[in-house]
Amino acid sequence: MASEETKPKKQRDEECIINGLPGELIERIFLKLPVSTLLRCTGVCEQWHKLIRDPQFVTSHLQDAPQCAVLFFPQESVSGEPHPADAILIDEAWSPSTYAVPVIGPDDFLCGSCNGLLVLYTKSSTLKVANFATGECLHLEKPVKNLRGDHFLFYNFGFHPLSKEYKITHFLGDPVVGSTRSHNNSRFSVIQVYTLGGEKWRDIKTPEALSLNCVKNSGAVNIDGTMCWLIEDMVANWQHAVMTFDLSGESFARIQLPATVHEDCAGGGPRRYWIREIDRKICIATAQACPSLPRRLVGMLQIWELENKTEQRWSLKYNIQYSPDYIPGPNLVHRNKIILQRRDGNLYSYELLGENFNTKLCKMANLLDFFPHKPDNMQSYICVKSLVRLDVYKKTAIARRPKQREGWELKKWEAWEHQLSDYEKLWTRLHEEEHEGIALAEHSSISFNGLLPRILDDAIRQDIGMKINKICPSLPDQQPRPLRRLNCVAQKQDRENLSARLENYSSIMKVHRGRLQRVS
Repeated sequence: MASEETKPKKQRDEECIINGLPGELIERIFLKLPVSTLLRCTGVCEQWHKLIRDPQFVTSHLQDAPQCAVLFFPQESVSGEPHPADAILIDEAWSPSTYAVPVIGPDDFLCGSCNGLLVLYTKSSTLKVANFATGECLHLEKPVKNLRGDHFLFYNFGFHPLSKEYKITHFLGDPVVGSTRSHNNSRFSVIQVYTLGGEKWRDIKTPEALSLNCVKNSGAVNIDGTMCWLIEDMVANWQHAVMTFDLSGESFARIQLPATVHEDCAGGGPRRYWIREIDRKICIATAQACPSLPRRLVGMLQIWELENKTEQRWSLKYNIQYSPDYIPGPNLVHRNKIILQRRDGNLYSYELLGENFNTKLCKMANLLDFFPHKPDNMQSYICVKSLVRLDVYKKTAIARRPKQREGWELKKWEAWEHQLSDYEKLWTRLHEEEHEGIALAEHSSISFNGLLPRILDDAIRQDIGMKINKICPSLPDQQPRPLRRLNCVAQKQDRENLSARLENYSSIMKVHRGRLQRVS
């Protein structure tokens, strides 16, 4: 923070005027500002820093923060080539972001999102809690080190509005008899819970042994301090039920699913179920799977909403006539549009219109092309950018420092980094050649113009002068290169732009050389 002596007089005068306003008015102004602007404001003066870092202000700013959709693609290998984890933000205007999220490493997996905080599963012995707007990170020791069969989908993250506590949960597979490190990948009887700021993980026994496969296949959501996921219930019509876990009281409850009998199409495969969150409500999405490709969907997609938790009353929210190939989660609806994936490698948004719950997918918009990432691996979360701080939790006993070499510093990503460096060198070389081409054309034009007075015939001199004016090539403006890492979609577009610009430059210079020859 700059001292008063080092600030320019104009800046000191402006701060004096603003700080002369009533404190309540300054706070109301700040509440309307985005996080990025507020972070810069913290360095202006002590008064602003104190206001913006105040926990009450942070909470008030969070309540009115605009929502965005976060689309997360985990690290995966395509044709033997590794592709790093990446995330794309979709803003209120449905525009995808350009830059990568710095707190997400190339090998990270996203476990949950709440109040602007992300929980990321790493392949090391730690979990990473990160504020993706401020860049602050907290590394926590996992509940069990070197756990075989562990999976990022077994972790979740939520916040209880009454207790004001953030909690990470972990579904711990039942131990395998005769093994000290291996755990069952199909059943669990314990949920491990960690409260941010606490000293250790705690084990909470479930009412019965539950299915880990249901968690992996159907997902889990956190809504208003309650974690919800699907469990097996073979006597019910849908053969599933909802299990809830209250993050404050740490108690369990079961919610029965609708008794409606589905009318499955003859050519479809087995029916699949997912638990999702729409408008802060528990929702169940269901569709038939393709017989030959069980992860792809066919037929109609139904989405049921829990209207009354106490009465366990459900209603059919959407009955979408043409099912998508894949559905993301845990949030698939953003600002009254549904996000769906197609087998062509594109992500689409659709307006949901219809009567009597029979919904048509209208006004399709192509959001982005996520190739080469696989469509059934994408996750979508509704997030906000917040000022929630993590430094208050860093003195806990299970907080850990990150390893000296991790993320992009690992040897496995050296080739990827070299490839990005090579593209930047190509851009630099292209810009240099464009500059040289323009300079050469201008020099030639000046030289030819100097010879014009020697031509006595006015008509010939005028004709040659017009040709000289056409010598200078018309090249596109050179935009400054981004200093931050681009996300996967923007990188692909940047490479296409480079290829097109190289081709365009070659064509322009070819025409330019032809004009020079004609003038000569």
